[in-house]
Amino acid sequence: MLGVSTSGYYDWLNRPPSPRQLDDKHLIPLITEIFNSQRNGCGTRVIKKALSRQGFQLSRRRIGRLMKLAGLKCKTRKKFKATTDSRHHYPVAPNLLNRAFVVDKPNRTWVGDITYVWTDEGWLYLAMVIDLFSRRVVGWSMDKKMKTSLVNNALLMAIWQRKPERGLLWHTDRGSQYASDSHREILADHGITQSMSRKGNCWDNAVAESFFHTLKVELIHQSRFKTREEAKQAIFDYIEVFYNRQRLHSTNDYWSPVDYEKMNKVS
Repeated sequence: MLGVSTSGYYDWLNRPPSPRQLDDKHLIPLITEIFNSQRNGCGTRVIKKALSRQGFQLSRRRIGRLMKLAGLKCKTRKKFKATTDSRHHYPVAPNLLNRAFVVDKPNRTWVGDITYVWTDEGWLYLAMVIDLFSRRVVGWSMDKKMKTSLVNNALLMAIWQRKPERGLLWHTDRGSQYASDSHREILADHGITQSMSRKGNCWDNAVAESFFHTLKVELIHQSRFKTREEAKQAIFDYIEVFYNRQRLHSTNDYWSPVDYEKMNKVS
């Protein structure tokens, strides 16, 4: 009577409703769930991509309107002070990276930097290593002092975990920790080529700067840490549980770093 096949009818019957069939009342919980899963740090672009993977095709304008109705607003960023002290007698490496932040294979180019976190016990310093291929944090170290061992431990952790081939490019700022004799010895032992940003140019290490901005917006500025150990645990959870495995990254076509590496068969 209806002029459709049995299989076509059952396909229609089991098909999820289209976004036009879903009213605002049903879409807002979906959008809120995605928003909360990204630690309240995502906008319409990320939500649009996440919804499309669930079979819902919505415009960013409509998503923005529904976010406003739900009272969802991205966290804003704050300005930060620099932690780099380039006034030292150590040799400075040239800027070999030259802002080539898009890399087609893992363990070809890593970037690193240092930041600080306030606790009731005083400052906690964090050094990290990021693989530009997937934006995955592959090494980190935390300490109450900003010594050379801080950056050395972060790099050694990344080397131990990833076991890169010789020829890896390692880019940082001109800080004395990265220019020190002991740090350059580690690079020489593992066949790693050193690259450094130009003096006073934060854009030369934009990926590392961006990660720290994200960390502070999504975790640090929303928390008060009584002890350094409390801060260490929160940062570990953020990096390993959330950032590497759950946070959708625009450079990875809105896949998390771990999922992006799995898709590209990175062990």
